[in-house]
Amino acid sequence: MSTLTEWAYPLAESLLAEPLPRRWKHCLGVAERARTIALILDQDADLLEAAAVLHDIGYAPDLAKTGFHPLDGARYLRDVADADEQVVNLVAHHSCSWLEADARGLRAELDGEFPRESEHLNDALCYCDMNTTPDGTPTNPVDRINEITGRYGPDSLIGRFIRRAEPEILACTCRVLERVAAAKRQPM
Repeated sequence: MSTLTEWAYPLAESLLAEPLPRRWKHCLGVAERARTIALILDQDADLLEAAAVLHDIGYAPDLAKTGFHPLDGARYLRDVADADEQVVNLVAHHSCSWLEADARGLRAELDGEFPRESEHLNDALCYCDMNTTPDGTPTNPVDRINEITGRYGPDSLIGRFIRRAEPEILACTCRVLERVAAAKRQPM
């Protein structure tokens, strides 16, 4: 039986590796973070890893239609790639994207087309993304938020969005780390 990750990795690579090699490295790093928290995901581990490697495909030049990568990526996954609905929804809502959608005037489209998945899955994907550098190496969410703000500028749409999202990003990270700690305390 084919897994979601066996399908997702080649798709993400075909869309990102050549035109956006740094973005591809980031996605690989985010997928690696997903594997490190598999113990709290049970049967959803494969689902989260697939969403992790695909989460930024909306940046691919051939997919970028609105300029809002979560929406562009999710639409491609739904309309072209016939992806698993949960993967599509996770990509659409990754890393507090609804707050950026607000800033872009796209919130109604995002929420109207893609329902949010469970909090634990959204938290897990946010954790993985915000604990990975643009080059795919581990980091922490404070440094990641500072890096994003520095790259785009504090007064840019992205700079303002990421600062607005910071409390929720930090809360997601805390919830995931609490689940990991609790899982590690459980006897086997």
